[in-house]
Amino acid sequence: MRTLKLDAPKSLSQRVMQRLRQAIIDGEFALGAAISEEMVANSFGVSRTPVREAMGQLQAQGLVVIRPQVGSFVFTPSAEDITALCTFRIALEPRAAELAFHHDRAGATATMSEAIAAMEPAIAARDNVAYGRADAAFHEALFAHCGNRYLAESYQLASSRVAALRTNLTSPIDVRTRTSFDEHRKLLDLFARGEFAAFATLMTTHVTNSGVVYAKALQVD
Repeated sequence: MRTLKLDAPKSLSQRVMQRLRQAIIDGEFALGAAISEEMVANSFGVSRTPVREAMGQLQAQGLVVIRPQVGSFVFTPSAEDITALCTFRIALEPRAAELAFHHDRAGATATMSEAIAAMEPAIAARDNVAYGRADAAFHEALFAHCGNRYLAESYQLASSRVAALRTNLTSPIDVRTRTSFDEHRKLLDLFARGEFAAFATLMTTHVTNSGVVYAKALQVD
């Protein structure tokens, strides 16, 4: 048997990746924006090697597109991407809610309630980043408490892109209106009462409306 070797821990590249991931999600880098490896390396005070490794990880998450001999860019979804992403969420989130209700109803309810509580001050402050984070926490709670790691891992494949689109495109609208906030409160109420048919209907409307906003933003660009 050939000797197997473990790679050295890549904690530095992980830290760079996590900071860049949050910067993209929070809108510090706009959708489609170029990300200079040299600029990032200088900003973090590191060599370009961990930055390059971090870019590769972000590309695997769908947040970054690396074009050889050109550069690295924040992803920009096509209309087809948005349709596929919304269809994916509509299929997974209602099922995750059912599983979470039966596996850890109390934990899921508490986490979603905390997310809704964080939305109120974000709306008052017109803070779309804070609202986007709370929104993301609400939806991720369904998977965190569903008790099925395969379902949770499937959602993680798309969650970063969903979060980035949410902060960049829908949250600026959501903090000016209470429509999204009211829908989240209603979703929590339906979840707590185990009314999954109504939950699935409202979740479909909620996600579809987000897709409409994304599509309109693409047309403007």
